[in-house]
This record gives sequence, structure tokens and C-alpha cells, in this order.
Amino acid sequence: MSNTPKITHSISTGTVSIGGRNPLVLIAGPCVIESEKITRDIAEKLKRITGDLGVPFIFKASYDKANRSSIQSFRGPGLKEGLKILQKIKTDLELPILSDVHKEEEVEPAAEVLDVLQIPAFLCRQTDLLVKAANTGKPINVKKGQFMAPWDMKNVVNKLEESNNKNILLTERGATFGYNNLVVDMRSLVLMRDYGYPVIFDSTHSLQQPGGQGTKSGGQREMIPDLARGAVGVGCDALFMETHPDPDQALSDGPNMLKLDLLPELLEQLITLDEIVRGKGQMIKNP
Repeated sequence: MSNTPKITHSISTGTVSIGGRNPLVLIAGPCVIESEKITRDIAEKLKRITGDLGVPFIFKASYDKANRSSIQSFRGPGLKEGLKILQKIKTDLELPILSDVHKEEEVEPAAEVLDVLQIPAFLCRQTDLLVKAANTGKPINVKKGQFMAPWDMKNVVNKLEESNNKNILLTERGATFGYNNLVVDMRSLVLMRDYGYPVIFDSTHSLQQPGGQGTKSGGQREMIPDLARGAVGVGCDALFMETHPDPDQALSDGPNMLKLDLLPELLEQLITLDEIVRGKGQMIKNP
């Protein structure tokens, strides 16, 4: 048995390729578009950080967070204004863009701007949404539902393949474990890779505590580096990581977002781990 991860198909968007023998990719950005300025500032800083370290990068921000604990929770600017902001960032900074689509009617306008369409975990079984997204021909990133086993994702893969789209990405984001808690089974990254498509680890939502603060979710962002290192050690093809300059002031998912200033040092560690796992680096020996 080989010690290196199974090689998957390579899925490309613009200049970024995920899977195959390509290096680790970072998908990062704020949970939601809070304002055009904040979102752009985060995108610019992320581009500088990843550029300095040579990490392939896809920018992520949601124009609408439809799955919030409270009806009063901030959801974002909405489809029209959100896509307008994302288009500006895409054009001005020359970055590929990923965002969530929640409804079939969002898919076509979103596909005009987004380079990767993301299906949220709680919608991963929605056949009509999957088919509509697949029909755009764009790469589709499907987050595994918290209520699903990794082998259940084979049905999701089949729906996309039978809709003539093999630009498939699969994301692990933890499984429900008792009330207000998630747990990550790292075996799922290995098991989902058996379908032949790149696997992504969501290192921030995996530490979410859904509804853990009553009318909003809690989280354990201090453990993001630990789970990220674990997933790269297993051999994931990309990391999904929500970031914010000041998570305590973020309007959505602050408790499970990484403080942006902590990213460069963590990325350096992850690059080294990725090279070792893929057989391109030297093992660190004890003195």
C-alpha cells in the first residue's frame, strides 16, 4: 500500500488546479460579504499572503447566508448586490471566486460571476439544485451534510455525473455529534477520494457549534490550526478556511473564523506538511 494519497482528477478554474498532483490549494475569505470595502480589503490581503508563499488561491465570500440560527441574523447583501461586489473583486484582483448557491433560480446569475459554485452542506441532497448547478458546466463544490456518512456522497457524485458534469469537488465539514457540536472523522477524506475527485477540508465550519449560543452559533477557532494540519497530513487537496481581521466583530460565524494575521505562519506549516505527504519534501528527523 502506498504511503501517499490516491491521485484524483485535477479540477481547474482559471489558473488554479485542485487535485491530481497539484499542490495544496487555499479557498479562503470572510463568511459573508459585510460590505464592499471589508470584503475587498480581506481579498487583497489574502492575495498578498498566498502570493508571497506561492499558494494557489480561490477567494470565497457568501452573498447570502440562508441558514442562520435567528431570523434577525445578518445574511449579507443578497444575490444582486453581492454578485456585483464579487465581480469587482474578481476583475480588479484577478482572482477566481467561490460562493454558495441556495436556490435553483440563483444558479444562472451566479454562474455568470462565480468560477466555482458551492452547494451548502444542508442542501447537498437537493437533486434539482445539484442538476441545475451541474448544467452550468462550472466546477461544483459540494459540502458533505453533517447528517451524512462519506459513502453517502457517492449518490451526490452520481447526480452530478449523470448531469454531464465531472468538475466535482467534495468537502468535509464535520458530522453532527450530540447537541451543538460537530466531530471530524478524518477517514472521510480518504473514503471520499475513492470516488476519484478532489477532496477539500473545511477547517472552520468543522469547529462550528451550531446554535451553541442560543440565537447564534458558537465555535472553537483556536483549534483551526490543529484540524488543518491533521487534514493536510491525511492528504486533502485543498483547505477551505474562513478568515476575518477581527472575528469577534464579524457579522457571521466569528467564533469559528481564523484571525487573518495568523494565516501566514499557519500556511507555512501547511505547505511543508503538504510537500512531505505528497513525497516532495524531507521528513523532519528528531536530533
